[in-house]
Amino acid sequence: MQNMPDFAGAQWFKSTRSQTQNACVEAALIPGFTGVQDTKDPERKDRLVFDSKQWQAFIANVKAGNADL
Repeated sequence: MQNMPDFAGAQWFKSTRSQTQNACVEAALIPGFTGVQDTKDPERKDRLVFDSKQWQAFIANVKAGNADL
């Protein structure tokens, strides 16, 4: 099992299209990785972690309309 990157001190942000309530996800960028977590419980440690290539592929697919979001 790989060690998880350390997101302590990372700057988490929501999309500018997100509503003001806590029903969103937020992301943080650290060198080589992007973390995604639920805004309702940011202290939990279960988050999605993508390396740079995975994140770029995910964003490209969303922008191309290939994700059912």
